[in-house]
Amino acid sequence: MNIPVVDLADMHSGNDEQKQHFVQSLGKAYEEVGFVALKGHGIPDDLIAKLYTETQAFFSLPADTKTKYKRPELSGQRGYTSFGTEHAKGYDAPDLKEFFQFGQIVEPGAPNPEQYPGNVSVAETPYFTPTMLEAYRAFERTGLAMLRAIALYLGLDEHYFDRYVQNGNSILRAIYYPPITTEPLSAIRAEQHEDINLITLLVGASADGLQILTRQNEWVPVTSLPEQIVVNVGDMLQRLTNDRLRSTTHRVVNPPREQWHTPRYSIPFFLHPVSDMSLVCLDSCISDERPKAYEDYTAGQYLDERLMEIGLKK
Repeated sequence: MNIPVVDLADMHSGNDEQKQHFVQSLGKAYEEVGFVALKGHGIPDDLIAKLYTETQAFFSLPADTKTKYKRPELSGQRGYTSFGTEHAKGYDAPDLKEFFQFGQIVEPGAPNPEQYPGNVSVAETPYFTPTMLEAYRAFERTGLAMLRAIALYLGLDEHYFDRYVQNGNSILRAIYYPPITTEPLSAIRAEQHEDINLITLLVGASADGLQILTRQNEWVPVTSLPEQIVVNVGDMLQRLTNDRLRSTTHRVVNPPREQWHTPRYSIPFFLHPVSDMSLVCLDSCISDERPKAYEDYTAGQYLDERLMEIGLKK
């Protein structure tokens, strides 16, 4: 499926007509599909290449070395999480992946710094951590630009999300799906799910496999060109907009048997706000035709609930 393509350069063009075209195209895509392919995203190609190189270097380390960087007391929000730990909401079978998470480094004087544990540095791959930080900041900038367009589409002030994203609880996750060496119990590497956060930014994975569930209840593969990244709506934004913007169900499937020997790497950036952001449905998204669908939650409350549902938090 060729998901809608939008160009972030239009948002920054200085031309009101181009900017409005981007805002409307993005909003329509998020109402109808929940995913877009983003051109002009501003994340340098060499940074993306370096990110994948360092990610592969980390996951190539011996298992006992990677295990040194597990921080189970942090519910998988920093450091390494081993193979088979996480599962999708509503499923007991674990996903066939391991991952490493890098989080926010708050600015001096930021509120609630205790909510942000330190990141985990890997001694054996000294360039991994600085590359993750550089990529984190680049994704954060692009994500904020996307949220400004979303705010305009929703009739909010363009900078509505700024105060929630600055020093927000976003996560950069490097994922490794190992080669398949025995007959798998299912055809799924990562079971169907929706993302927890406001939006997710995904630079091209190293192998195919991502599929989304259409409104016709059909699974279709998602493709994007090398110069594009995929950006999708998460549950927090769907909740805030009372289902106006769609958090689309997606999954990762196993490759054909002849490609079982091929690993898959994927690096999503989960853009989260600060924990005390209210997710109360926007008044402008509530009507007789669309009554309020959700209880009042904060982002922190919702995140804690979902981390428990997927097995990362006890």
